[in-house]
Amino acid sequence: MDDDDRPRRRSPEDSLGAASLLASESLERYSLDELDARVRLLEDEIARIKAHRQKSAAHMLAADALFRPKTT
Repeated sequence: MDDDDRPRRRSPEDSLGAASLLASESLERYSLDELDARVRLLEDEIARIKAHRQKSAAHMLAADALFRPKTT
């Protein structure tokens, strides 16, 4: 089983893991070019997360439709 397939443990206190670490990191030491590169990287990651979320939402809707009790 690949590491990506294994469930991740939630960090304590409802932390979101790496995202929480990024949000708390000081940006003072970065140059403008480094900040621009970081913004591009984060925008790409946001797009990847949104695409995965849409896929997951579609999967949930399909599962709900399949397993929802039939109403008459």
